[in-house]
Amino acid sequence: MNETVVTLVGNAATGVEFRETATGGMARFRFAVTARRWDREKQLWTDGHTSFYTVWAWRTLAANLAGSVSVGEPLLVHGRLKVREEERDGQRRTFVDIEAVAVGHDLTRGTAAFRRVLRGDPTLTARPGRRDGPDGAGDVRRRGKNAERERRAAVATGEPTGTPVQTPVGMILRQEPIPELASAP
Repeated sequence: MNETVVTLVGNAATGVEFRETATGGMARFRFAVTARRWDREKQLWTDGHTSFYTVWAWRTLAANLAGSVSVGEPLLVHGRLKVREEERDGQRRTFVDIEAVAVGHDLTRGTAAFRRVLRGDPTLTARPGRRDGPDGAGDVRRRGKNAERERRAAVATGEPTGTPVQTPVGMILRQEPIPELASAP
């Protein structure tokens, strides 16, 4: 199957609309791309025509977009180009959509702080009565031993360590100092 894959550089023109669906999250927002050219006569940059696209994202990307992107932020969008025509009120209209594969902030125009999202562990958000064991604590004890083992492995490999924190977007890793390195000179 032939697809047109594009990478666009522009700004979020609207806020991200996020919805839960039966197959996972879905998000969409409008994306503005303005061509800029150097005007030799005036010796300055001028803005050209602005093109607008509707960016669609699914599942994890959709949830992460909802928690990361605001109106006006500079972005890079990489995905499949879809052009469709519809007739509305007797007029034929053309819509250009991007089915996003990846979206990121444009670091030529600012800085960003990346926060890794942990895959949801059902035991972290389960109600106390839902855990295994007669007192509902068996899962917690096992997770405590595994967490310490994972933390030690992360220290050995240089990966960040921290405490998982539930956010509206999902689980993120809160950065914490590593005790063994906190006292290092």
